[in-house]
Amino acid sequence: MFRARTHRDRARHPGLAILLKDRIADVAQFVETVRQVAAGATVIDPQVVRQLLRREDPTSRLAPRDREVLSLVTEGHSNAAIAAQLFVTEAAVDKHIGNIFSKLGLPPNEDQNRHVVAVLTYLDGRSATG
Repeated sequence: MFRARTHRDRARHPGLAILLKDRIADVAQFVETVRQVAAGATVIDPQVVRQLLRREDPTSRLAPRDREVLSLVTEGHSNAAIAAQLFVTEAAVDKHIGNIFSKLGLPPNEDQNRHVVAVLTYLDGRSATG
């Protein structure tokens, strides 16, 4: 059963709108949204919902070789072992690991071990896609 909301109801349960600024150009749609919010409704722009539901794997920003290096790090291999397995120098592995930290947004931090955070990010991304 529909019941019109009174002023007192709206005061206790205010509405909410989350809109993208480029979406408010449609005046009629914006006015309708304002009416809905004034009536206590919650209105969320569909584009905002899509962005919230689409979970990007942070490791998708990694180059294939960086992803390969990180995969070997997750298996517990040392830099020397990774270098031997990939037929590259340890300096190249160090450079890939630096790229991984940068692309995952892991600046030097005394409170966290970046290797561990990178491994957890990799494993979390694999569990979300697999």
